[in-house]
Amino acid sequence: MVKKPAPDATRRSEKSRRAIYAAALALVGEVGYPKTTVEGIAARAGVGKQTIYRWWSSKADVLLEAFLDLAGQAAREAGREPYTVPDTGDLAADLKAVLRITVDQLLDPRFEVPSRALAAEGLVNEPLGRRFVTELLEPQLQLYVDRLRSAQDAGQVRPGVDPRIALELFVSPLAQRWLQHTGPISYDYTDTLVEYALHGIASQPPRST
Repeated sequence: MVKKPAPDATRRSEKSRRAIYAAALALVGEVGYPKTTVEGIAARAGVGKQTIYRWWSSKADVLLEAFLDLAGQAAREAGREPYTVPDTGDLAADLKAVLRITVDQLLDPRFEVPSRALAAEGLVNEPLGRRFVTELLEPQLQLYVDRLRSAQDAGQVRPGVDPRIALELFVSPLAQRWLQHTGPISYDYTDTLVEYALHGIASQPPRST
């Protein structure tokens, strides 16, 4: 009698984890954060509630990890390492490249629908909003800070410029336009944001004679 191989627990766990990520993101986009429950995520994913609580302590933990995973997938699909801002020596090109990836994410229904639901909830649920900013947004913004500091070291950015404020020149307008539907977002738009941020909009002052 041929002995059947034992089930691969690691493979089964990864399959369950992926199903839970997908279920959590789908539910929060469909019914909103308040109505999303661990029980609902478990039922949607086809796993027991205890499976979720074995890995996470709350639905917020599930969603945070699901978003981080989704961002990593988007980066890999774009052909770059997750959670990086490239440093080729060309600051404008690097910023344009990573913002184009951000545009792709924001226009991807997998990301856009749950993101909007959580953004709306974060405005009225301060602890949730603070947590997602601290744990999800700030680490990504720090990557821009590091890249701008690298550019300062290379003499491409003025020494007195605060990188944390400078990054808002191109990140904040994109976020506002996306959240408030004030206009389309596109590669041309984010490329222009980078050009304006790095080179300004004022005409050059007249040269002294």
